[in-house]
Amino acid sequence: MNDAVATLVERLGGRMPETALILGSGLGGLVDEIEDAIRIPYAEIDGFPRSGVTGHSGTLVVGRFAGRQVAMLAGRAHYYEHGDAAAMRPALEALAGIGIKTLLLTNAAGSLDPEMGPGSVMLIDDHINFSGSNPLFGEPTDRRFVGLTEAYDRRLRDALLKAAAATGTPLHRGVYMWFSGPSFETPAEIRMARIMGANAVGMSTVPEVILARFLGLRVAACSVVTNLAAGMTGSELSHEETKDMAPLGGRRLATVLRRLFEEGWE
Repeated sequence: MNDAVATLVERLGGRMPETALILGSGLGGLVDEIEDAIRIPYAEIDGFPRSGVTGHSGTLVVGRFAGRQVAMLAGRAHYYEHGDAAAMRPALEALAGIGIKTLLLTNAAGSLDPEMGPGSVMLIDDHINFSGSNPLFGEPTDRRFVGLTEAYDRRLRDALLKAAAATGTPLHRGVYMWFSGPSFETPAEIRMARIMGANAVGMSTVPEVILARFLGLRVAACSVVTNLAAGMTGSELSHEETKDMAPLGGRRLATVLRRLFEEGWE
């Protein structure tokens, strides 16, 4: 048992959540809805990331959410912070080590579809890795050859669509393209992304999906749209816009997630 797993087993006192949720921009407040919560700062868990991005608090919160035990990660490390696509690997390995079987991911993204504007929520059906990097670089075993044909679990996606319909929450579907960041994309890159089949662009999530599948976890992911992508409005993009608009879509996604946990997905 590695140090991070040992720490979590000790601090959680017998709790055994099977689902983890990584909260992107606009969803950090969801941890306040966890009942009987245990809060552990990332700094107290060996190998957990140190995020320097505003809006990512860096806390693991475990407790009951909508009737189910869950581990929520309020904050993530990004490739652009460290130049390491595997920055989230120790955290995900520790979660798998305590029995997590399902990983739900959220992020803030730019939309390539004018009809999917700020405040919208998109269920990720597939992704395009345009970063030129991979979190499994350097993995010495043949396990590095991870199949991603079904990277996003079909049953989980169906359950999210059902939860959205039940709550009357519009839920778009599409392909997410991962750019390395931290600079935003150019209008030319957005035109290219659209030609390649992307519906949204962002700077996270894909490394975590690859790592989760490497670890044998089931995965689903949703994007909260904070802006129309570069060149679509004539305005410059900014991180302030992301922080300002993320809570709107975050509230919509939170409604869907509550229903998902109430109804289940097995």
